[in-house]
Amino acid sequence: MPQLPNSRTESDGSAVIRVMSYNIRSMRDDTDALARVITACAPDLVLVQEAPRFFRWRKKLARLAAASGQVILTGGGTAAGPAVLCSLRATVERTEDVLLPLTPGEHRRGLATAVVRFGGARLGVISCHLGLRQDERYDQGGMLLDRLAGLGAEHAVAGGDLNERPEGRTFGLLSSTLRDCRTTAPWGAEHTFPSTAPDRRIDAVFATKGVEVLGCGVPLGLPGVTENDLRAATDHLPVLAALKIPAA
Repeated sequence: MPQLPNSRTESDGSAVIRVMSYNIRSMRDDTDALARVITACAPDLVLVQEAPRFFRWRKKLARLAAASGQVILTGGGTAAGPAVLCSLRATVERTEDVLLPLTPGEHRRGLATAVVRFGGARLGVISCHLGLRQDERYDQGGMLLDRLAGLGAEHAVAGGDLNERPEGRTFGLLSSTLRDCRTTAPWGAEHTFPSTAPDRRIDAVFATKGVEVLGCGVPLGLPGVTENDLRAATDHLPVLAALKIPAA
């Protein structure tokens, strides 16, 4: 497998970063394996879905962050599941957790949002987990795009569990405005669910058009990432993207 670029800051102030999107199923599986996968991927941002939301959720998420070389940036129970972890390379400008309108009979959904800097590069960030119903999911996709535009950052990234394949209407809505990083620069494996026998791509990382996508996919074959850990960690496989963010 071709090598995915490592994180670095360029002389012109731009930054190469690694962004990971990962549904961790409320840390109900092998948390040691989960931490090993995240650590081996060496991300600068981890866009988490299904972070713990209930009893002692902050402590559980903090334990995962510490075990994988990250800190909690925002989200978790206050965003109904989505969260963002970050490495110490990130300088945090602001964060906001957003609860989306509740669809009767469905789980509450939300967005974990932030604006961060890496060197001279400024980046808006959203982690999302869209709904199971097609109409609800499409509305949430539109709200995500509105929120991304409202972050006030020229360059931005969004990622999460879309509960939909690339041919779906909501996936198409997002990829018509943003760059689907996997399609733009394929790297690694494609399918993200289920982790034991993946046969579909329902998790993705998107970036605004000014962001250069250097590679994106499931990190099968990345040094330190084993198939056993990927299967044991949670029911989804992670998506890892290397992105070059222009200087602000």
